[in-house]
Amino acid sequence: MATLSDDDVSAGLSGLTDWRRDGDEIVRDVECPSFSEAISFVTRIADLAEAANHHPDIDIRYHKLRIALTSHDAGGLTQRDLDLAAQIDATAPASG
Repeated sequence: MATLSDDDVSAGLSGLTDWRRDGDEIVRDVECPSFSEAISFVTRIADLAEAANHHPDIDIRYHKLRIALTSHDAGGLTQRDLDLAAQIDATAPASG
């Protein structure tokens, strides 16, 4: 899959919730109401990632998550990153 242009990444981010570009990644921070709800959200992300065969980096700090997406095999951001970000948004906790 081809990497996206800067304009394509910017356009894609405009349709997502709280995602930002950080170099060759798109990143979203999520704060959940509790640790157990954060872990439940990570499990939902894991299910989406497995179905897409595209796996984010997730940093868990108590009830706060940092989710980062990039297409390592393509060497940058691809449509797969934006698509998985949209799926993650659809399952994010209301408070996140």
